[in-house]
Amino acid sequence: MFRFQALEGNKQDMYRQLFQQTTALLEGETNWLANTANTSALLYQQLPDVNWAGFYFLHGDELVLGPFQGKPACVRIPLEKGVCGTAAAERKTLVVPDVNAFPGHIACDAASRSEIVVPVMENGTVIGVLDIDSPVTDRFDETDQAELEKLVALLVRRTTWPSSFA
Repeated sequence: MFRFQALEGNKQDMYRQLFQQTTALLEGETNWLANTANTSALLYQQLPDVNWAGFYFLHGDELVLGPFQGKPACVRIPLEKGVCGTAAAERKTLVVPDVNAFPGHIACDAASRSEIVVPVMENGTVIGVLDIDSPVTDRFDETDQAELEKLVALLVRRTTWPSSFA
């Protein structure tokens, strides 16, 4: 059963608790929409200094907005454009300490200063990205990258994805 509790301790401790909460939240549910909606809500509520957390899913040659928490966002992002499109095209996590220094950054929320984008991959194929923004410069680091990659892998394992994302 899922229990929402504030995260405590250092960053590693907080991510350990967040992973446990995510595991509990996904228990017994495999629907992609329900799982990504709840995961984005959990990340938005639990991670400090975050002003947007959500998913984009690949449809053809663009990413289309999925479940998220935060201000209204860009609906479609072409592959190789902005941080999300670049992470999807390169099939790798991007940690951007200062979004204003990222060539071609797409500013959906002017308050965002840093960003991390983790590809969502099923069977080696990118089906989308997890995007998290912060109003703080240098908010994300290697620990965030490693832990969020683990969390996305958990989500992928526990979720049934539509064939249109494959």
